Order: sequence, then structure tokens, then C-alpha cells
Amino acid sequence: MNGEFNRIAQEFAHAQGLHLTDVQALIAILDAREDGTADPMTPGRLRKQLNLTSGAVTACLDRLEKAGHIHRVRAADDRRVVHLHYAEAAKGVARDYFRPLAHGTEAARGRFTVEELEVVARFLAEMNRELELLR
Repeated sequence: MNGEFNRIAQEFAHAQGLHLTDVQALIAILDAREDGTADPMTPGRLRKQLNLTSGAVTACLDRLEKAGHIHRVRAADDRRVVHLHYAEAAKGVARDYFRPLAHGTEAARGRFTVEELEVVARFLAEMNRELELLR
């Protein structure tokens, strides 16, 4: 499953003229508001999350900004802080591209009971915990 997700992400990256790391950054930027914090993603947080050097993050963000996927905004309360925002038009491009994946996910999920899905979710959460320990 992970291999197939990566293949789809690589195809999206290729179609957009991006690197796979750029797509990982886009996902992190999009998910930043949904991770329980109120703050948008910053280059520093992105660097830590993707385990990249500062230079690699800068190059990635430059590519994403040039391609119109993100924009950088300085924080109003501290001009040294840069917030990363997923551009609205780019969200539409990603939504259109990944819509078949969402439909497939819904179709697969529909073939299981709620109880079965709870077991799958518990298993995946435990696998993630084990993988984090390996890091």
C-alpha cells in the first residue's frame, strides 16, 4: 500500500514538475493546520519534520513557490518568522488529481464494518508507534 501511495505521489510530482520531497512538503504544509496546532508550518518545522538540511528546505520552498503551490508570509507579530501557506489554486489541482484515490479509499472502506475498521486503525496506530521507536 505504501509503495502504491508513493507511486501516485511520484506521478503527481512529475506531472507538476516537482520532486517527491516537494510533494512531501506540500502534504506537511497542508496538514500543519490539522495537527492540533493553530500555527501554520514554518521552514524550521518543515526541516525537522522532513529531516532535511536548511539548504534543501530552502530549495524545496523556492520550487514550490515558483510553481505556485505555496506562498510565504511573514508573521505579523515577529517579522523574522515565515509562515508557509498552501495556495488555494494549488489545493484545487491536488484535489482534482487525488480525487480518484479518495474515491477508491471510500470504496475500500465501505467493504468493512465499523468494528473491522476500528481494528485496522488500531493496528496502523500501533505500527506507527513501533516505526517511530526505530527512528
